[in-house]
Amino acid sequence: MSGLPGFLLRHTVTVEAYEGASAYGPQYAAAEAVRCFLDEGTRTVKAADGTDVVSSGTLYAPLDTACPPESRVTLPDGRTSVVIAALRRDGGGLPTPDHLEVQLT
Repeated sequence: MSGLPGFLLRHTVTVEAYEGASAYGPQYAAAEAVRCFLDEGTRTVKAADGTDVVSSGTLYAPLDTACPPESRVTLPDGRTSVVIAALRRDGGGLPTPDHLEVQLT
């Protein structure tokens, strides 16, 4: 198994990948539709700076999805969320479903 099985990718979100800050504010890549599995639920996660942050949901996407922290994600119901952390889950050749775990505000 190399990635998430297609039948699990039941949701579609729109991702605007964060590209950095500029004199005019944050810069984002063009919006891209991403098939994923969205798990909405509140839990505490660690942000990049080590602080505890409340996450309102987690999405599981193909490993090659461009979705760094601070990216904007529009959920299927139209709500917009921000990426807290994007964690690569790569089995390194083991028969596991490789994927990107994205924690959302």
